[in-house]
Amino acid sequence: MGNQSNAIFIRNMKDTRYIFVTGGVVSSLGKGIISASLARLLQARGYSVTIQKLDPYINVDPGTLNPYEHGECFVTDDGAETDLDLGHYERFLNIPTSQANNVTTGRIYQSVIEKERRGDYLGETVQIIPHITDEIKYRMRLLASHGKYDFIITEIGGTVGDIESLPYIEAVRQLRWELGNHAAVIHLTLVPYLAAAGELKTKPTQHSVKTLLELGVQPDVIVCRSERNISESQRNKIALFCNVQQDAVVESVDVETIYEVPLRMRDQKLDTVVMRKLGIIDIPDSDMKVWEDFLYRLKNPVGEVNIALVGKYVELKDAYKSILESFIHAGAANHYKVKVKLVHSEFVTDENVVEQLSGMSGILVAPGFGERGIEGKIISVRYARENNIPFLGICLGMQVAVIEFARNVLNLEGAHSREMDRRTPHPVIDIMESQKKVSGKGGTMRLGLYPCKIKPGSKVSEVYHEELINERHRHRYEFNNKYIEMFSMAGMLATGINPNEELVEIVEIENHPWFVGVQFHPEYRSTVENPHPLFVRFVKAAIDCSKPK
Repeated sequence: MGNQSNAIFIRNMKDTRYIFVTGGVVSSLGKGIISASLARLLQARGYSVTIQKLDPYINVDPGTLNPYEHGECFVTDDGAETDLDLGHYERFLNIPTSQANNVTTGRIYQSVIEKERRGDYLGETVQIIPHITDEIKYRMRLLASHGKYDFIITEIGGTVGDIESLPYIEAVRQLRWELGNHAAVIHLTLVPYLAAAGELKTKPTQHSVKTLLELGVQPDVIVCRSERNISESQRNKIALFCNVQQDAVVESVDVETIYEVPLRMRDQKLDTVVMRKLGIIDIPDSDMKVWEDFLYRLKNPVGEVNIALVGKYVELKDAYKSILESFIHAGAANHYKVKVKLVHSEFVTDENVVEQLSGMSGILVAPGFGERGIEGKIISVRYARENNIPFLGICLGMQVAVIEFARNVLNLEGAHSREMDRRTPHPVIDIMESQKKVSGKGGTMRLGLYPCKIKPGSKVSEVYHEELINERHRHRYEFNNKYIEMFSMAGMLATGINPNEELVEIVEIENHPWFVGVQFHPEYRSTVENPHPLFVRFVKAAIDCSKPK
């Protein structure tokens, strides 16, 4: 972007402090949780904070990635398909993220190439340094132009030393120099326990920091992920050989739930250490009472309730991360522990459905795409409907509820979605009109926040207590309105309608204890402070179902 674009951020740069979070030794150490925890602690002291994730893969966004590759794709209000870590950011901070909060290498290169094609570089040879690194720095600072933030935390995906991460680390090195005491680096690393030796080993951490130093970046704080407590002498050793103060060596020991991490980091004084590194002397008091109350309810339930999650990616829990976290929020709101049974829809049949779902007080059929496992989902819906078990269908889960009702109540033989069967005689689910001419896969679905008008007197009207709601979407197919009257007469009502396009957003069965299907994704908007009301009410229905009659 050059000097001109740098000038745009001069004012904001003076006010905003930047924290960069890197990781070493192995992936999946929990950089996202540490980033979200630190942000929550800073927020509890009255600061405005946002977090962004920079992913080193070349995909433009995670929208086309197989869930087995990358876990769920999280969708923001403005329709960005993003990394699942943004879900953690929102759940911890209770503020929405946006397109600017997640950037991939693919998007960085795409932007630079587009500028080169337009002639923005005036014939310069376009190189990784300075053009790619300048674009990364621009993205790192972009959030400062979206609002006044006291802190912007940037999580760098991957591990230090990866080839694909090098431009990001170089950008951090440059920004660190440019921002002075307004920037700090946290390095998350592994301190493994070797059972054979009977001790924790600090050498992997030393090597990880050494790699970071070779790239010109000295970490200010080292967070050591470990399954055991780190002794004082080991902390001293890490501090000595990694050029940090002893109080800047912070341990992150495995905990029962991720929601304990902010309080553990508070006990380790992570936020105060970081603030002092950033030149903040007068540190405001911290108020984590809301968080502590939530954690108390979470860890001290009055009972348990069993709910089945029926999906086709259940081998990888991260594929349904937001749903599982929403159950935790809703469970705590009801003072109950939700025990989720993950059921693989591909292996559900008419013969074994009772075995698979017996003992469940609620059944959720998960979102997804494609034909694999679809019949198992339909069978699961039928089991919930015929046995009066509370049911929640999300996106494809709502669509299979419609298909099941069409086949087994309306007796529409061969009823299906055109996504699965283009020749179905009864396309009760059809492709959206706006999607008919779309050929590309990435970022082309109906994405982001859309309004929905709730029918008075319906089950969902008692959930939301509002006539007009807004929820996030990610789909191409919709309820076929040609069948709406037929469904209504048989007892499946359209109780939520998009007021602008007449799209059916919510269906429910009137003569059932609690049977709701939604085209949108309520799980994307559930947070610790504001559990989603649809999940709260669904869990309440499941609890009521579990109690002896």
